[in-house]
Amino acid sequence: MPRILKSALPAESVRTRRNDVITRVASILDDIRDRGDVAVREWSTTFDKWTPESFRLDAAQINDIVASLPAQVIEDIEFVQHQVRVFAEHQRASMSDFEIETLPGVHLGQKHIPVGRVGAYVPGGRYPLTASAHMTIVTAKVAGVPSVAACTPPIRGEVPAATVAAMHLAGADEIYLLGGVQAIGALALGTDTIAKADMLAGPGNAYVAEAKRQLFGQVGIDLFAGPTEILVIADESADPFVVAVDLLSQAEHGPDSPAILISTSAELATRVIDHIERLLPEMPTKDFAEPAWHDHGEVIVVDDIDAAYALADSYASEHVEVLTENPREALEKMRNYGGLFLGEGTCVSYGDKVIGTNHVLPTRGSARYTGGLWVGKYLKTVTYSEVLDTTSSAKLGEVCGRAARVELFEGHARSGDVRAAKYGDAQLSWSDALTAVAQ
Repeated sequence: MPRILKSALPAESVRTRRNDVITRVASILDDIRDRGDVAVREWSTTFDKWTPESFRLDAAQINDIVASLPAQVIEDIEFVQHQVRVFAEHQRASMSDFEIETLPGVHLGQKHIPVGRVGAYVPGGRYPLTASAHMTIVTAKVAGVPSVAACTPPIRGEVPAATVAAMHLAGADEIYLLGGVQAIGALALGTDTIAKADMLAGPGNAYVAEAKRQLFGQVGIDLFAGPTEILVIADESADPFVVAVDLLSQAEHGPDSPAILISTSAELATRVIDHIERLLPEMPTKDFAEPAWHDHGEVIVVDDIDAAYALADSYASEHVEVLTENPREALEKMRNYGGLFLGEGTCVSYGDKVIGTNHVLPTRGSARYTGGLWVGKYLKTVTYSEVLDTTSSAKLGEVCGRAARVELFEGHARSGDVRAAKYGDAQLSWSDALTAVAQ
């Protein structure tokens, strides 16, 4: 039986906080629906103290911002975007359009058509996630999206230069210094100055995630997102200090970010807890990491590695780091995760920042039914059909008539009857076919 060495807050307290977010987001979105740009500007002033003449950066401003950065920063951005682009290109290549002939003259096909316009949100605030520009914009462009509008908030009244550079180098067609629910609302609903997007992508805080959830249906979204999660599976071979550091690496994302350890070794688990308690007070980001660990951290000891995999699958965590003697075993044993990070040479932070797989991943158990953001999310998989052979059409018509009448759909049946009569052995004229159906 699993032994819990550290547990998280009860779910009820988390739900109470969430209800407050839902109500506030709904009121802001309603205001943007009613008043458009005026509301967007007022909310930007309220939350970010930011009211420029235009939220959109022009080409000259973007060039000046990019030029202000050290060459090493630009080089690193280009390196990481290359990793993301190469992986996304291979994903796109794995998706093929095709056409097959299922009966003589019956052609069925599939096409992948890019979404027309994407709104990409790149978080900012206290800790900007520049890497989200790579993940959302580069991937969209590899998919063939013709128009990407990217939004990021100012940071304490300043332009986040590295984020703007990342957006620009990733291929954003429009860049707006605009954050929070007001950015999501403007992109999804459209205003006089910001064109409506067909789809929203990118992570954000609880308010951004809730805005995307409430707008889903009016606009497409990449996935339903919650706080960043990490789950580490570790056996006795793992280094407890490395485990502790990696757990805290994700806890710093926000005060509600779960960090979970499942271990087959009680000794290792205890040492990990000790390391975390020593590391936390000195972390520059402890204002987020400390409450995340204390309120949402968990440490569980299980009997064996199979039990660890099974328990991890029940969490369906966003990031699963496997620090065991045989980490690749998890590829065969596990089913529910956003991304797997195998072995001590790998870490979740690589996925967040540099390695090339997408860091926009499912949270809150949604890895049970979906993967993360990838090039296919920006593509609509559509189908088409064409029947050129009259004999085949007659045969399909006969079956359609019978199948539709089983379901009591007489109109559907008659569509099949018309073709069966017109193209069948009797070869009736069109007028004769209509008469036969009417009878």
